[in-house]
Amino acid sequence: MLKIADKAPDFTLNSDTGDLVSLRDFRGKSVVLFFFPRANTPG
Repeated sequence: MLKIADKAPDFTLNSDTGDLVSLRDFRGKSVVLFFFPRANTPG
């Protein structure tokens, strides 16, 4: 479990253009992540 001030673990996802993007690609920059549920799922 992460705690406040812990570094986020690296992960890789597809961008909106289909390119693979890793969190490490943004090292040293500010990053904002938006989390939302998939369509037709609870949440």
